[in-house]
Amino acid sequence: MAKIKCNLNINGKNKTVNIHEDKPLIFVIRDELGLIGTKLGCGLGQCGSCAVLIEGEKKNSCNILAKDYQNCKITTIEGLQTDKGLNAVQEAFKHFNAAQCGYCTSGIIISLSSVFLKKHDPTKNEILSCLEGQLCRCGSHASVMKAIDKLKAS
Repeated sequence: MAKIKCNLNINGKNKTVNIHEDKPLIFVIRDELGLIGTKLGCGLGQCGSCAVLIEGEKKNSCNILAKDYQNCKITTIEGLQTDKGLNAVQEAFKHFNAAQCGYCTSGIIISLSSVFLKKHDPTKNEILSCLEGQLCRCGSHASVMKAIDKLKAS
């Protein structure tokens, strides 16, 4: 398979990489750009560890091709931070230590950020809906829910 020049906008910065045209976005993010916060879990788009925001919408980066998202605004966990520091979801997770092993955490934070970026006070159903497809094996769900409750209260 031939290599192609791929122009991506990752975390507000334009990056050009030479990749094989069938390379999944997650491997470009991790291997070509060195952004390792996005994790590869199942590789089938079912666990959510690889979630990123593309044009503000959550997408699993393990099963989509990087070339299909050229010139789209892609945000990884590293790109959620602002000049003022962590975003509100990240702060809430930090405050409640809402992770155990942490492997799925970036995907969960991306998912929650997607809903809180769209709506200041999402409903419980909207929050639970955005978390569909986010799997956590170590059991940090109780802490995640405490962090979400803090977000809703602020």
